[in-house]
Order: sequence, then structure tokens, then C-alpha cells
Amino acid sequence: MKHPLYLLLIALPSCTTLPLAVRTPHPKNTAPDQRVHVVSHGWHTGIILEAKKLNRQIPLLAERFPKAGFYEVGWGDAGFYQARKITATISLNAVFLPSDTVVHVVGFKGDPAEHFPTSEVRNVSITDEGLKNLCDFIDSSFAKDQASNPIQSTVGLYGDSQFYQGEGKYHLFNGCNKWTAKALQSGGVDIEPALKITSSSVMDEIVGDFVP
Repeated sequence: MKHPLYLLLIALPSCTTLPLAVRTPHPKNTAPDQRVHVVSHGWHTGIILEAKKLNRQIPLLAERFPKAGFYEVGWGDAGFYQARKITATISLNAVFLPSDTVVHVVGFKGDPAEHFPTSEVRNVSITDEGLKNLCDFIDSSFAKDQASNPIQSTVGLYGDSQFYQGEGKYHLFNGCNKWTAKALQSGGVDIEPALKITSSSVMDEIVGDFVP
């Protein structure tokens, strides 16, 4: 008889992997003159982009973060991400049980590398079309109310930040770092999100400028 954990590991890859990367064609020979950033906080990665770019897609963010010049956006397990104290049960549930998700948005001003001095930040250049697709992907990561607005959850982890209810289920093969890889792929970056489990598996594939 198969061990329950073995059966779970076999089943997880077939579970939902929402939100899906935006896979519209990118025009060839288009100048990559839009810049976004990828940040790694050690175990978790996220996307940083100018607030005004995402506000066009999600106007409600401009109301919540009226003074923001940039947003750091991350996606992850609702229980683990929002927990003020991490327990073994929370950690195991996040890895092995498909669970609800949240989107974490941090609004801030100033240079991203200076705002996160202890984190690894890389700059990535993408096209206008890539930026639109990346914003579409981020927008699709939020659960929406009947008015198609993001649904607020709890106050965020640091700075001026907010959790929102997320779209999709979190599990070992659909984690926060795979979400970042899908965001980058949506933006036209040559990266394969499959099995992007660790932050280093994402950062090592980014051809961009490292900001010390």
C-alpha cells in the first residue's frame, strides 16, 4: 500500500496552478525600455514596479497607497504569510496541503535597492507589452469582489503594506517563487516557472543588473 505522503506528492503537481502566466506574443525587435525589479528576501521573492504602472490596472491601490512611488508585490500561502508566529504545523500545511492564498503589497518611495538594503535586488528590462502583461498577471493574482475590486485581508508585514485575498491555491509545486517566475515570464523574461521552488532558483536565472 502506498504511503499517504507519497500519494500526496504525486497528486500535488496536478493541482491548480492559478494564477496562470500571461502568454500573449511579444512583438519582436521592440526596445526593452521598461524596468522592473526582482527582490529576494532569502526564502521569498517578489516583484517591484512603479506604482503608477500598476495603478492603471488596479485603481483601488492608488486609494490605499496614495503616496507610493513603487510597489513590492508578493503572493503566498495565506496562513504562513500572515502568521505573526510560524509554527511547524503552519509550515507543513503550507507545503503539503493546497491552501488559500494572499497577495502582499508594500507601498514605498525611493530607490528599491536602498529601501531593501539587506535583500538581493535585480533590475530587469522589459518591453511596454511585457509590462502590460506583467500587470495583467499581477491583477489576476487578486481575488475580486462583485465590483471587480481586490478584497482586503489583514495589515501587511512591514512598512505601509496590506494583504489582499489571493487567487489560486498554494502548495509545494505552486509557491511564492513560482509565482514570481510566472510574473517574469508574463513580462517576456526567458524563464521557465516549472519547479521554481526556492528563491535562488529564480534569481539565478535572471539576466539583469545586480544591485549590491
